[in-house]
Amino acid sequence: MAGRSFALVVAAAALAAAQAVAAQSELAAPRIAQPGPILDPGAAFWKTAKEVAVPMLAQTAVPPLHPKPAVKELRVRAVHNGQWLAFRLQWNDPTRDDTMLTDRFGDQVAVQLPIELKKDAMPSPMMGNPGGRVNILQWRAAFQRDLAEGEPEVRKLYPYAQVDVYPDQVLRATDARPYTGALGLDNPVSRPRASPVLDQMAEGWGTMTVKTEQEADGRGEWANGVWTVVITLPLATGTPNTPRLSPGASTIAAFAVWDGGSGEVGSRKAWSSWLPLRLAK
Repeated sequence: MAGRSFALVVAAAALAAAQAVAAQSELAAPRIAQPGPILDPGAAFWKTAKEVAVPMLAQTAVPPLHPKPAVKELRVRAVHNGQWLAFRLQWNDPTRDDTMLTDRFGDQVAVQLPIELKKDAMPSPMMGNPGGRVNILQWRAAFQRDLAEGEPEVRKLYPYAQVDVYPDQVLRATDARPYTGALGLDNPVSRPRASPVLDQMAEGWGTMTVKTEQEADGRGEWANGVWTVVITLPLATGTPNTPRLSPGASTIAAFAVWDGGSGEVGSRKAWSSWLPLRLAK
C-alpha cells in the first residue's frame, strides 16, 4: 500500500507539472475545405494548423510502472472540415515496429477526448474516472500493416513452429472455435478490421472497452526515424459514447504513445495531461 501511495504522489506531481505546461498552450483546429474523413498525413493543409509540442510523462501510477518512457514529446496539429476532426501526431522513433509477437510489440499512439466536458468536473487524463467517461482512439502500427499487406501467416511470424494439423481441418467449425484463441472468444480487438484505429471508451484504470460503434479512422507513415499518424473522428454521430463536438466548440485532449521496440505495451507507455482544444467556426 505504501508503494502505491508513493506512486500516486509521484504521478500527481508529474500531472501538476504537465498541467502548468499545458495551460500555456492551446491546440487550435482551423477549418479546412478538404472533404471527407481527413486521412492524408502529408497533405498541405496541415501547414495551416499551429504545431504544439506536447511533453509526455512517465506512467508511475499503476503497475507495471514505466518510469523511463522512450518518447518524450509528441508534435501535434489538429484541423476539421465541419464534419470530421483530425489530429496529426508526430514523434521520433528509430525503428518501425508493426508486428505483434509474444515477445515483440508494435508502435501505437492514442488521442483521448471527454465524452462530455464539464469544466467544473473534468475527467482524469488517466483514462477518465467513474462518471467521467472518455473516448480513446488508439492507432496501432500492426493494424496498419495488416490492412496494407494482409495478416501475416503463422509460419512467417514463427518460422520454427511445427504444426501437424489445425483443429479446423479435422473438427466442425463450432468444435474448432475454442482453439482459435481470442478470435474464438469474440474478442473485438481480434476481429477483422477496416481501420487501423481502435475506437474505445473508459471510466478509469482497467475499464477500457471497445465501442460497439467503430467510428474513428486513421493512417500512419514511418520515414527517416519519424512516425506521422493521423487520427480522425466524425463530429456528429448521434451515438452516446462519442464526443459531441461542432465548429466553434472548445474541449480538451490528451495523448499517449508506445514505442514497441522499447518493450512498451499496455500500461508501459508515455502519456500527457489535458490540453485545451478549440475548433474554429
